[in-house]
Amino acid sequence: MDIIKIIAGLLSGIIGGMGLGGGAVLLIYLKLFENLNQIKAQGINLLFFIPIAAVAISIYAFSHLIKWKTVLKMCLSGIPGCISAVMLRGALGGEKLGKIFAIILIILGISEIIKGFLLKRSGKRDNIKKE
Repeated sequence: MDIIKIIAGLLSGIIGGMGLGGGAVLLIYLKLFENLNQIKAQGINLLFFIPIAAVAISIYAFSHLIKWKTVLKMCLSGIPGCISAVMLRGALGGEKLGKIFAIILIILGISEIIKGFLLKRSGKRDNIKKE
């Protein structure tokens, strides 16, 4: 097996298992190293995360870290959003979709840098509420 594939899968699984969007790592790998178009890469990404999500959900559920009522509400509202996104993907095509994905990653990266800088300046180490 190719070592780069193993590393990409491992990093994507670790990041995805933490709920941090491991798809970003996997999509970048599939686009750059496997030379797949955006739509095929996203399809593979979705299939990859079924078993990863199942394991992570089991662990989080066992630890009582999931608010099931919130999940249900979000899933019910997310289904129409998902259907709309699939239809929009067909209208946009892979090239535009790839550019949108890149812009979103850049915006998220910049916002995380700014948040980290602001937290450091305020003296707060993390802003996670413990329940």
